[in-house]
Amino acid sequence: MRASYLFTSESVSEGHPDKVCDRISDEIVDLFFREGPKAGIDPWAIRAACETLATTNKVVIAGETRGPKSVTNDHIVSVVRGAIKDIGYEQDGFHWDKADVEILLHPQSADIAQGVDANQPGAAKEEGAGDQGIMFGYACNETPDLMPAPIFYAHKILRLISEARHSGREKVLGPDSKSQVTVQYENGKPVRVREIVVSHQHLVEDMTSEQVRERVEPYVREALPKDWIDAKTVWHINPTGKFYIGGPDGDSGLTGRKIIVDTYGGAAPHGGGAFSGKDPTKVDRSAAYAARYLAKNIVSAGLADRCTLQLAYAIGVARPLSIYIDTHGTGNVSEDRLEKAVAESMDLTPRGIRTHLDLNRPIYARTSSYGHFGRTPDNEGGFSWEKTDLVESLKRAV
Repeated sequence: MRASYLFTSESVSEGHPDKVCDRISDEIVDLFFREGPKAGIDPWAIRAACETLATTNKVVIAGETRGPKSVTNDHIVSVVRGAIKDIGYEQDGFHWDKADVEILLHPQSADIAQGVDANQPGAAKEEGAGDQGIMFGYACNETPDLMPAPIFYAHKILRLISEARHSGREKVLGPDSKSQVTVQYENGKPVRVREIVVSHQHLVEDMTSEQVRERVEPYVREALPKDWIDAKTVWHINPTGKFYIGGPDGDSGLTGRKIIVDTYGGAAPHGGGAFSGKDPTKVDRSAAYAARYLAKNIVSAGLADRCTLQLAYAIGVARPLSIYIDTHGTGNVSEDRLEKAVAESMDLTPRGIRTHLDLNRPIYARTSSYGHFGRTPDNEGGFSWEKTDLVESLKRAV
């Protein structure tokens, strides 16, 4: 591992075109989990895999679902409009009430369902993964939430601006924005910010970059440690000079196109599968949550300062094909002992993950912006994979 280097991560706001699509897709997953129990459907039987495309006053939703008949196209359209309104789009080119919404959802493939449904109540065979793939989890001790510093602070900048915008304090700022933070490391530790980039949509057309900086700089300074910004820090605020046309009107959006923003900002490997729009039978989502949960608990337990964990699955097969851990030379016990401890401490079958993390709930829309990791577990069960309640079990197992 290099001792001194620069590392950069980016974040995008909930109004970024791709994030609008992630939000819509996750709202539909939540809708099925909310309405299913009302119709007497076991949450274990709910299926949703929803992809969204958004462009100028147009939203297209495609995918596969299984759930209550009460979830009609009209119901889905209402949820979509509510999400767009909450994000804040009331512009001529993308308006929550005027956008045309097209629904192209159909039942889940029976060929896929046969492997996943095996362990429904009354069945004898163990439930399998909803797809093949590899998933990674990561944790490090650079921030209180055990996230890499560049992505942690890139998210925090945009969250603070978003909160100000929603509160009405920043009425001239639009929903679409991006941030990027370049952190300088010395002796393996983050010590300062070398470059700061914020591109933020503005609702007054003739605003200059300098005027936008006046609005956003206080939130950047609030987000970052006080001694990380100095006279040598380079600022890039709306470097193109103008950002009036934003959101899906300025650039089309797609679900699942911000997978590095969603995870660790490039500081850790990624298996390639997106999260949003997928119910937890899809291990792209649920096993990535489990991998983060395990890596975070390993670091929280003091067993390593950094931990990368990989899980691998095959469609229709319950047990993970492999568990791999790398502590990057920071571990207090060997990686093979940690791999055995992980397998002993948590059932890593798809059903085991969903049970342990309580994932059969409408908790997904809140994950669609500002990262799926490094968040605070909430009272409704959201971000359960950020808990550190496996620490003692792991300590005993090693």
